[in-house]
Amino acid sequence: MEIRSRGARSSFRRRSRGALAAAAVAAVFAVLLSPATAQAAAPGAPGVTGGQVRQSEPVYSYEEAVRESVWVDTGLDLDEDGRTDRVAVDIVRPREPALQGRKIPVIMDASPYYACCGRGNENQTKTYDADGTPTSFPLYYDNYFVPRGYAFVAVDLTGTSRSDGCVDIGGASDIQSAKAVIDWLNGRAAGYGSRTGGERVAAEWTTGATGMIGKSYDGTIANGVAATGVQGLRTIVPIGAISSWYDYYFAQGAPLFGSGPDGLANAVQSSEARARCQAVRQRLIDGAPRSGDLTPLWGERDYVPNAAKVKASVFAVHGMQDLNVRMKHLGQWWDALADAGVERKIWLSQTGHVDPFDFRRATWVTTLHRWFDHYLLGYRNGIDREPMADIERAPDRWTTDTSWPPRTTAPVALHPASGTQPGVGALGRTPAAPGATETFTDNRRLGERDWATDIDRPTPAKAGFTTRPLSQDLRISGSSRVTVTATPTTTTAHLTAVLVDLGPDTIRDYGGDGEGIVTLAERSCWGPSTTADSSCYRETAARTVDVNHTVVSRGWADLGTHATPERGRPLTPGTPYTITLQLAATDHVVPAGHRLALIVAGTDRGLIEPPSTTPTLTLDLARTAAYVPLAGGGRAFDRATTGAAPSVTPHTPLTSGVTPLRPTPPIPGDGGR
Repeated sequence: MEIRSRGARSSFRRRSRGALAAAAVAAVFAVLLSPATAQAAAPGAPGVTGGQVRQSEPVYSYEEAVRESVWVDTGLDLDEDGRTDRVAVDIVRPREPALQGRKIPVIMDASPYYACCGRGNENQTKTYDADGTPTSFPLYYDNYFVPRGYAFVAVDLTGTSRSDGCVDIGGASDIQSAKAVIDWLNGRAAGYGSRTGGERVAAEWTTGATGMIGKSYDGTIANGVAATGVQGLRTIVPIGAISSWYDYYFAQGAPLFGSGPDGLANAVQSSEARARCQAVRQRLIDGAPRSGDLTPLWGERDYVPNAAKVKASVFAVHGMQDLNVRMKHLGQWWDALADAGVERKIWLSQTGHVDPFDFRRATWVTTLHRWFDHYLLGYRNGIDREPMADIERAPDRWTTDTSWPPRTTAPVALHPASGTQPGVGALGRTPAAPGATETFTDNRRLGERDWATDIDRPTPAKAGFTTRPLSQDLRISGSSRVTVTATPTTTTAHLTAVLVDLGPDTIRDYGGDGEGIVTLAERSCWGPSTTADSSCYRETAARTVDVNHTVVSRGWADLGTHATPERGRPLTPGTPYTITLQLAATDHVVPAGHRLALIVAGTDRGLIEPPSTTPTLTLDLARTAAYVPLAGGGRAFDRATTGAAPSVTPHTPLTSGVTPLRPTPPIPGDGGR
């Protein structure tokens, strides 16, 4: 039976016809009268020729730009020293607009990494002169955008670098660190000329229109701030960003890493904060037990339920093979934003945890430039009417979609069935006969790479099910789920479900160093430089590998959370339990001649921690199914699994595929990419 998906999602807020017309009139006047647009369209504004808007141009001096630091009061006192915490805000902005009486918008990157770990593929940190004035900013945002009439603002989150307070890993203080700066930019919060002094500083040079951008933790802060609905935040560009911190550390109760948020806090906080923030660190330890229980601490750090508060547009970028900040974060955030009618755009790459500046540089900078011009300067450049999605189909080969997932997408129930050999079964639309089972034993030394390699051989560590070779392409687009009924032999068990494209291909080596890119010696420059701050960065290229299978989506769970995700329970050996695993979002085309496989197993080596026991699990196939979002729905699957399939030649000799996956460290260890 075909399962219907939710209605097609528009990139704009859904409104009644009358409301839409009224809103359109209001929007025209709002745009015409908004300070940002008025400034942008004024004669002499960058990118305006004879009153006609084109794009912002580099007409301002980067070398003579104003470089300054301000400390903004967050209104919180997380370190409990009796004084509200101030965050350090380093600013670089063109000097000329203020002299001309013009105000400018802001691009902000709020980060805990500016001192501890660095940003970008080259791990850059902020630097200062002897007086404490900033002299260099990581990444290219300042070099490229300041000459075009933007300010760039780099915020040190509380407890890091030159800021007061404590790191609380995505909690209220982290989010308030950046929100308070937006409030200051819009005249609603106090800023000071020093960390402890009383001299007030106002942001009289800005329109208050702010765009937040950042990768990993930085992009996560952008998500969290947008979820507060703060006025003045016009757009966010989260890259490989978290949407729920629980889902960063656990997958339905199964630990993804060997440490919790206290370890991350210790890695990024300043030495001063480390000494004064022991109470906050202890609260992180107590509130995030390694049992995987869904405690109130995690609820505070889940931004998805507040997606309806988001007023900013969202340009999301994620690697479909990101095994650090996994694609579940993107999928659930994207769906919630769609339900809230938020304007949005998406890029999906074949990389791991990699910035688009390092996998599609020229196109990325041009697109980001137009995005900020539209949402921060009010330029009518048409980017809001262009295709919603850019998707990498093969290394450096991209396609576009007007909406994502495509409007024809519908979840299709695919059922496993027994084959002629144990653990080697079929996958199709017909449910298995009652009483059909498959059995496997958890082997913590093996993982998805091993299971997929042995898909056609009976092995004790997995149960695999495959379609016949496809007669035409089959596109998976969105988030899948797998419902499993399993009977364990021990009191604990972890489950993995993966979808695999079985067939030869050349893909990015997402498991290797660089996670799908290789860094070259050559450099390209993106704006003017100073002696302290270069705009030139090392080029990159795709690092590829030949494979005979590609894992396209994954999900994990502790079977002990079968009754409720809030708390795991010991299992009763010999008792069947039913649980649904939420798989990561993806967009992948299984080519004609290939097969689609579902694999169910235990511990996925390098990706989840093992349970305390070594269970054998028996699957009830009649009560197990995968619900896979397919473009064209059930009819597309039926067409692809009937008729003659083209022959394909495997890569020979058999290649080892992607570099073996290693345990992924929490995000400060991502090399800054």
